[in-house]
Parts: sequence; C-alpha cells; structure tokens
Amino acid sequence: MRIMEAIPHRYPFLLIDRMVDVELGESAVGVKNVSVNEPFFQGHFPARPVMPGVLIIEAMAQTAATLVVLTLGAAFEGKLVYFMTIENAKFRRPVGPGDQLRIHVVKERQRANVWKFRGVARIDDVSVAEATFSAMIMD
Repeated sequence: MRIMEAIPHRYPFLLIDRMVDVELGESAVGVKNVSVNEPFFQGHFPARPVMPGVLIIEAMAQTAATLVVLTLGAAFEGKLVYFMTIENAKFRRPVGPGDQLRIHVVKERQRANVWKFRGVARIDDVSVAEATFSAMIMD
C-alpha cells in the first residue's frame, strides 16, 4: 500500500510489489514477482511468455520514483515523474513467469527536481537487465 501512496501507478501498470533495503536518498531494491497472469504475456509471446524489456526499465523507474518520494516525504506523494533519458540499456536474458525480479537502483546524482539513477534487474543474483536513466518530478 505504501508504494501506491508514493507513486500514482495502478494495475496493470504498477510493476513493483515490494520495496526492500531502502537507504533514503541513496539506493533501494524493488521486488517484482512475475506471474503468468500478467496482461502483457497474452501477446508477448503466447507460446513463450517474455516480459518486455521496456517494462523492466519501467519497473526500475518505479523503484527509483518510490525511493525519491520516500526520501522527500509526504508532500511529494502521488506526483508524476517523467523519464528524461534512458542510457546504456542492456538486456541479458529473458524474464518470464515464475521469475522474481530484484530491481537495484542507486542514485548517481540529483539537482533540483531531476534525479539520475543506475538500475540493475537481477534474478537469483544474475543480472538480466541494466540501464542508467534520469527523471523529473513534476509539480
């Protein structure tokens, strides 16, 4: 429930289930339990379900946005956060039903309302995707 207080995303676009290892202002780990019932698996791909890479990057952004709101406090709850850049995205192996993504984000820098993060998504400590991204909090 705390994630839904922090960011405005809702089903089917809320892509993190839990936040762990939160170090305010610095880093956090988001957890996404990937289920066969995810709506994107109906078309991507029915015979071999694969979580779209852009949704893994979105899960990184949601983890980072939740960290930002937890850091800045209640005045920022529910504010919109928009991507500004996505750099050096790499996808190392497919993510499918039954996988648990652990999404590690680390703040690289913050200036005013712009935050830059490095994200790595892992399954069983194996990197499956990574990217550097920045986003702006809108008033």
